[in-house]
Amino acid sequence: MKWASVLETPADLSDSGDEGQGTVPELALRLGQSLVKTLLFKLGGVKPDFLVLFVSPDFKDKMELLSTYLQETLAPKAFIGCTGGGLIGGGQEVEHKSAIALTGATMPGVQLKAFHIANEAIPDLDDAPDAWEKLLQVKGLEEPSFVILADPFSFRIDAFVQGLDYAFSRSVKVGGLASGGHKAGENRLLAGDRVFRSGLVGVSMVGNVTVDSVVAQGCRAFGKVSRVTRCDRNLLYELDGKPAVAVLKEAVEKLSEKDQKLAKDQLFIGVAMDEFKDKLVSGDFLVRSIIGIEPMSGALLVGEVLRPERTVQFHLRDAHSSAQDINDLFSRYAQEKGGSAGPEDAGVKGALLFSCLGRGEDLYGKSNHDSDCLRHYLGEIPIGGFFGNGEIGPVGKSTFLHGYTSSFGIFREKSKQEKH
Repeated sequence: MKWASVLETPADLSDSGDEGQGTVPELALRLGQSLVKTLLFKLGGVKPDFLVLFVSPDFKDKMELLSTYLQETLAPKAFIGCTGGGLIGGGQEVEHKSAIALTGATMPGVQLKAFHIANEAIPDLDDAPDAWEKLLQVKGLEEPSFVILADPFSFRIDAFVQGLDYAFSRSVKVGGLASGGHKAGENRLLAGDRVFRSGLVGVSMVGNVTVDSVVAQGCRAFGKVSRVTRCDRNLLYELDGKPAVAVLKEAVEKLSEKDQKLAKDQLFIGVAMDEFKDKLVSGDFLVRSIIGIEPMSGALLVGEVLRPERTVQFHLRDAHSSAQDINDLFSRYAQEKGGSAGPEDAGVKGALLFSCLGRGEDLYGKSNHDSDCLRHYLGEIPIGGFFGNGEIGPVGKSTFLHGYTSSFGIFREKSKQEKH
């Protein structure tokens, strides 16, 4: 297995001696040709089996032209993509600029199937697993991994992810929501050489590939770990028998003055995914927004359906917290997968990064932060991806749609133990 990632902008053409002028279709095609040339060089001249294309919004109407050219030139077994408000590839995170990013991988021993699904095709959540297997043309016993890209305006991604977890409980699902558009029909999705304005596209992977996930939600916990003692779906009334608002106020009052200011608009609640874990650390909580206080009852309105006896803790988010969170997660991942031999020994070949539009330069004040963190712990592996309107990835044993998160899919060959 070999991965490569390339990113180019109109400026790249002028920098290389091309004037970079001409019509948009001509420019798009020249960028496509340049991307293919560089990608094939990085892949040692071998055409990729798996191809992912991300384009900035100004190239959305030329996505069909690009995809047809790439499909005919590279003939991948599976080809997906979408528009993104920021792109990741070739060692760069490029935001608020015109660009095209292309990631390719040779994946011997891996069966790949690309698909497009319309919203009305989603099975009912009480349908049997075989309805989902039929839809995706893959069996749960094959333990496929999934990369999925959806339009946020036209697709019920929460219901789809729930169904995937139900039918493919042992599978990893990572992805993101297309961005750059502001209403239905403005984003673009790609499967094969077909471009869509709605729905979801994705690829299933079966065989000699393992997809590991790292989901960095970018928060730090504060206050004490508490039990939900009274709630009604999204309304949190009591923690440990006390009014939830009072518990929150007490916790905030113990914060520093700086963090108290942060709590005014960067306040969250973390729901523990493992009720029986003794020591909860970064990555053990599903982090959701605290939307406000319900005026009639005084309950906290939170962005997650709760149930009594769940373990929760309040969280804050800022650049420092996000940096610490992602470093902690990758430090643990590198130790678990590589040990003293290093992550390369585990067969890590490439990664896809689905990051929130609210991260990147706007959060850290510099570009490449999250990509650089991955490379620091895993080495110079190729990374492709985009900044989206939502990120998909697991926390604990369940998959969720996140916000303000970076969701990584890390691709490696199966170990000897995993093959048997």
